[in-house]
Amino acid sequence: MIDNNLRKVLIIDDDVAVTNYFKVFLMQTGVFDSTVLNDSREAKPLLERETFDVIVLDMDMPNVSGIDILNNVRSSGIETPVIILTGVSDVDLAVKAMKMGAFDYLIKPVDDEKFLEVLENSIEQGALAQSISELPDELSRRDLDYEEVFQHFPTRNPEMIKLFHQAEKVASTDLSIFIWGESGTGKEALARAIHRASGRSEKPFIAMEADSHDPERFPSFLFGQARDWSGSREEASGLLEQANHGTLFLNNVDALSLPMQVRLKRMIQTGEFYRENSTKIRKVDVRMIVSSTDDLTRPQYKDSFSRDLLYHLMVNSIRIPPLRERVDDIPIFSEIFLKEEMARTGKTIKGFSSDLMKLLVGYGFPDNVQELRTIVSSALANAENEEITLHDLPMYIRDILDPDGDSGSAHFVVEKLRTVIERHVLGTYEYFGKQKEKTAEALGVSLEEVERLTGDNEEGGNKE
Repeated sequence: MIDNNLRKVLIIDDDVAVTNYFKVFLMQTGVFDSTVLNDSREAKPLLERETFDVIVLDMDMPNVSGIDILNNVRSSGIETPVIILTGVSDVDLAVKAMKMGAFDYLIKPVDDEKFLEVLENSIEQGALAQSISELPDELSRRDLDYEEVFQHFPTRNPEMIKLFHQAEKVASTDLSIFIWGESGTGKEALARAIHRASGRSEKPFIAMEADSHDPERFPSFLFGQARDWSGSREEASGLLEQANHGTLFLNNVDALSLPMQVRLKRMIQTGEFYRENSTKIRKVDVRMIVSSTDDLTRPQYKDSFSRDLLYHLMVNSIRIPPLRERVDDIPIFSEIFLKEEMARTGKTIKGFSSDLMKLLVGYGFPDNVQELRTIVSSALANAENEEITLHDLPMYIRDILDPDGDSGSAHFVVEKLRTVIERHVLGTYEYFGKQKEKTAEALGVSLEEVERLTGDNEEGGNKE
C-alpha cells in the first residue's frame, strides 16, 4: 500500500540502470514514491492520467526528446516542477530547458545529496507557485500574517497588496528571490520585509551594492580573502560568511562581471564558495535576494548576464511597479512625507492644494517614491502660505507640471538667462546628490558644462 504522504516523483530516462538506481535510492529515503519510464513515448499519456510532485527528465533520449516532453508539459498547462538531467556537453541545452520553465538541471553523474536537495527545493517551489496562483484577486492587508513588516509600503493599490502576499509566501521558504523595479521603488525595503517575515528574521540581514566597489576588489568583499603568501593581506571573511544563517541582499546584480555571476550561481546552487587566494571550500546557509532596475530577460542583456544564473533567479521573481502605475498611492505618500518633514522641521501647514495634487498625480516620477519625498521636502521649505502650491515646488518640476508657466505669471520675475540656467543646473546637481554624471545626463548637456557651472572638477565627482 502506497503512503499518501509520500512525494510522487516521475523519472523519465532511457537508461534502465539510471532509473533503477534512482528508484531504489528514493525508496530508501522513506519520503518519495517514484515512477520510472524508459520509453519517452509513454510520458504524454501517463501525464494525462496522473499527477506528480516533480518530474525528473533526461534530455538525450530516442523517440521523444526531453525538450519535447518539457514543451508538452508546459503547453498543456501542467505546472509540475521539472528537473533536467544532462551530460557535461549539453549544459547549453539544459539552460534552454530552464528558459522554457524547468526548475533546475543536474549534470550526470548526479551526487546523491545534491539530487535530494534539488528535489526538495523543486517540490517546495511547486507548492509555493500553487499557493501564489490560488491567491484571490481581492486581498486585504489584514489577511497578511506579518502585516507589520509591510508598513513601510503604504498603499491602496490592489496589485501592491497582492505583491505583499506573494512576498510573504516566498519568505516562508529558503529559495532565492529576484526583485526588479525602477530606481526608487523600494527594492531593498521589500527585501528587508521578506527577511523579517522569514524564519531567518533573528539572523543578520546584509545589503550590498554590486556596483559600489572596484570590480577587482568586489570578490574579496563578497567571498572574503585568504592570507596572502607575503603577509601583505590578512585573512578576512566576506559578507557571505557575515550573513550566514541570514539573508544577503545584492542590489544591481546585473553590474557583476560574468566570472562573478558564475561564482554567485554556484554559491546559490550549493552554498559553497572559495575565499580569494584560497582553494579551501567553505559552505554557508544564506538566503540570497538579488535585485535589478530592469527586466534582465530583455535581449540587450543576452551577452552581459548569464542565462544560467538568470533562470535560476527568475523562479521567484517579484516586480515592484513604478509609482506612475499606482497613482492612487501618490496622495498617500505625499501626506506621509509631509507629516514626517513637518515633525522634523517644526514647520506646520494644512497640506497640498487640490490643483497641485491633480498635477502630481499626472506626473511620471522617473525616480519614483524617493523623488516624491525630495519634492515634498523642498516644497515645505519653500511654502509661505497655508497650503503647498505649484510655486513651492523645485523649479525643474514646476517647468514639467506647468510648461507654459500660466499659473506662475503673477509671480514672474525677470532674470538674466545665465542666472536662470546656473540656478537650474545647480538645483539639478543638488537633487542628484552632487553626482555630475547623472546631472549631465538628466539635463542633456556635457559633463564639462556641469563641471564649469558647479565648480566640481574632481575625478569621479563630488562625493560629499
